[in-house]
Amino acid sequence: GLGRRGEPQRLAADAANLPLSTRSAALVWSNLLLHWLDDPIPALAEAYRVLEVGGLLMFSTLGPDTLKELRSTFSDGYAHTQRFADMHDLGDMLVGCGFADPVMDMEIVTLTYDDLDALFADLRAAGSMCAMKARRHGLTGRQAWAAARAAYESLRCDGKLPATFEVIYGHAWKAAPKQTPDGRAIVRFDLPRKG
Repeated sequence: GLGRRGEPQRLAADAANLPLSTRSAALVWSNLLLHWLDDPIPALAEAYRVLEVGGLLMFSTLGPDTLKELRSTFSDGYAHTQRFADMHDLGDMLVGCGFADPVMDMEIVTLTYDDLDALFADLRAAGSMCAMKARRHGLTGRQAWAAARAAYESLRCDGKLPATFEVIYGHAWKAAPKQTPDGRAIVRFDLPRKG
């Protein structure tokens, strides 16, 4: 499996189609990936597939309060930020994919900027853009852009513009299966051993 001999291997691949054998990894670590996906379930199911029984999925992602200020400033009905899943929904997705004992936590981080251009420079430097299928595919018009800038400026506090990031942390285990592939229940007994 990955990381069992010497230096751990790192892998960059399609999260919903990992080039790994089934039950070949003891740990899957995903940092700030899931929010880029229109649907995180295929990636979570794929992590489950490649984990060995007893393997651990650890991840961080962004939650629904991320960039709430930016989202509130546009009134054109289009998505201008990603759709960020709630941590409770992510926990349900983990269970739905077969994971056991999911643990979820979150924190709010508020960054401040001198102006909106500085925020957009940071977002561009991080490779952030709205990748949703439902986003606007044309340019935002001059009037809509000016209205959004004015709305964001109204949020200025102590001379700075806020940008909220909700960071979600989660982990879950791949437990032993509870059913056979044909749907029969598996019952396990931990009997004391004579010794």
